[in-house]
Amino acid sequence: MSERPAVSANPDPTPDFEAMVARHRRELHVHCYRMLASFDEAEDAVQETFLRAWRSEDRLTVGAARAWLYRIATNVCLDQLRRRSRQATQVEDPHSMAEIPQLQPYPDRLLDELAAPPEQPDEVAVRRETIELAFLAAVQALPAKQRATFLVRDLLGWSAAETADALGTSVAAANSALQRARATMQAKLPARRADWATPPAGEEERELLARFIEASERGDYELAVSISAENIRVTMPPYPMVYDGLAAIDPLLRRMMVEKSDGDWRLVPTSANRMPAAANYLRRPGDTQFRAFKVDLLRTEGDKIVEITTFGPELFARFGLPEILAVT
Repeated sequence: MSERPAVSANPDPTPDFEAMVARHRRELHVHCYRMLASFDEAEDAVQETFLRAWRSEDRLTVGAARAWLYRIATNVCLDQLRRRSRQATQVEDPHSMAEIPQLQPYPDRLLDELAAPPEQPDEVAVRRETIELAFLAAVQALPAKQRATFLVRDLLGWSAAETADALGTSVAAANSALQRARATMQAKLPARRADWATPPAGEEERELLARFIEASERGDYELAVSISAENIRVTMPPYPMVYDGLAAIDPLLRRMMVEKSDGDWRLVPTSANRMPAAANYLRRPGDTQFRAFKVDLLRTEGDKIVEITTFGPELFARFGLPEILAVT
């Protein structure tokens, strides 16, 4: 990860500029996260956005700060995508998280920091369907310019003229990019999400998370199987391995719950990307403490878990969780 320039380290930022930074930081971070699918890369992009903004603060128009910052942030992200020196991720399956090695979760506790101003409540609010991992995976399949066009047009509500001006292209080209991006998104996302409308989390989803935690802690193999879809998928970004179907994950379940060769587990419920999640702590044989091990994000359909996306223990602090779990 690159070193992040600190805006406050630059000489004499004005109080008004610092207040603007504080007000818009989280929503710009979410925008950059959608562009890049990486929490860390989005943080770099936001820092670079404010650095560029401060250097040209004299061009700031009163009342237009938010749009100005989004314009800078979008172009910073495009620059970062070019520096990746690779083609846009071609996602064959709309939920193939293993094809996006930079993918990181976004804890809901940080999404909840967004406070929509009265004049822009819909633009600032992070709707569940536009932050879920499936949506991010589909967005990453778009070429960079199409990705930027889609996000600023359909999520931020920019006009074709505003988009063309911000991206340095023509209105006709911006409209064409949007049309192609929408077609790709419709093809990549499941039918029930084609209109970007995912129902909010309900009691059934919370119950599934509770049963997932119970099965893991008790070593209940039968319970784990009963709540898993036959075609369940497990991925572990940034690693490329993919486990497709109950038969593929059966050895993992047996090692964890029947043989218990890894040790004992304690799980803490949490959430990220507006999805249920569990922070897993492991007490290995011979150890006396439960230590941070992984974070599982669950995608559910009805009464089954259809996908588990697993991330490493380095993210626990971001979730506000300790490295060692106190167990009474």
